[in-house]
Amino acid sequence: MDFDLIATATFGLESVVADEVKKLGYEGVKIENGKVTYRADALGICRSNLWLRTADRVRLKVGEFHVETFDNLFEQTKALPWEQYLPEDANFPVDGKSIKSKLFSVSDCQALVKKAIVERLKQKYQVNWFEETGPRYTIEVALLNDIATLTIDTSGPGLHKRGYRLHAVGAPIKETLAAALIYLSKWYPDTPLVDPCCGSGTIPIEAAMIGLNIAPGFKREFVSEQWPLIPEQLWYHARQETHDLVQFDRKLEIVGSDHDPRAVHAAKHNAIVAGVGDYTHFQVQSLTTLSSEREYGKIICNPPYGERLGEREQVENLYQEMGTVFSKMDTWSYYVITSHPGFERLFGTRASKKRKLYNGDVKVDYFQYFGPRPPRTFFRPDGDEDLKRRRTK
Repeated sequence: MDFDLIATATFGLESVVADEVKKLGYEGVKIENGKVTYRADALGICRSNLWLRTADRVRLKVGEFHVETFDNLFEQTKALPWEQYLPEDANFPVDGKSIKSKLFSVSDCQALVKKAIVERLKQKYQVNWFEETGPRYTIEVALLNDIATLTIDTSGPGLHKRGYRLHAVGAPIKETLAAALIYLSKWYPDTPLVDPCCGSGTIPIEAAMIGLNIAPGFKREFVSEQWPLIPEQLWYHARQETHDLVQFDRKLEIVGSDHDPRAVHAAKHNAIVAGVGDYTHFQVQSLTTLSSEREYGKIICNPPYGERLGEREQVENLYQEMGTVFSKMDTWSYYVITSHPGFERLFGTRASKKRKLYNGDVKVDYFQYFGPRPPRTFFRPDGDEDLKRRRTK
């Protein structure tokens, strides 16, 4: 049985998520605002959750329809085949959101959807009361421009919850966004990578996991693992793939540094938990002393934004220092994400390319400065292609 799946995405990252879905071998990929839709079988639900690095979560779409009245919402929801997904003991809370729709009361929509599903299941299971003591199926009714989309969350906690970041300092970047920054930089495992503002180590750790082809979800559980809909052996098979495809024989040059010893200590610990402690190096270092003996490489960093009271002047000085220090590594490429509107002026050079993104609720720009192309052939990771071939078998 194939399903319509939705990989939700942070604004600006939809195309990155779509590329990941395509690399997994799934078809019918369609990009919309905040989401990527595609078709996959039950094993695809497992693989999507285990392997998607930049998606926020994976949802199973039950139905979608135009709606302008509460009566219509109730009847069309009730007409959907909920019994195909929800067992008799299912625990199914209903979340909701409404944007530019006539049905703007989210709480009323949630209550009506819940009631409609209960009525449908009463008819199918011939019972009048549901204890809801079984597996969790979080349902969402999302209304946008009077189109209602009803989905079931297959992930549980968001996919950025990798399970390795036990220690954090400051305001750490989400793991999903960190992975997206690396993908957008076109980094490959044979290229040195440096993060001079590493904080708790998220960018270097995500780079190492990409370089070694470690599935981002290999250390965590997903809510759909408890569903009768997905046989236990499929989850076993999908997890076994994550072990088979990892490539610990690769040599990586990934360095994270920070002026704060607490941050470096946290980064080292998180890297060990993630299984990449031997493939990353973290050190206490001032940005002004940054240098490298390697002729080519990439700098990717998420420095402070200066949005807190009293930090702005300090952050602006930091950006000026970045411009001076990075310019000395003139054969390298640099990638900086920040919300500061005057970054390019302070850095001293206009970016080769900018991309608008969101870091949580904060609107940011990803400033990309391209260095000269190295005179060599990149070593391309092949783990995605291996998984794609397995999917087609």
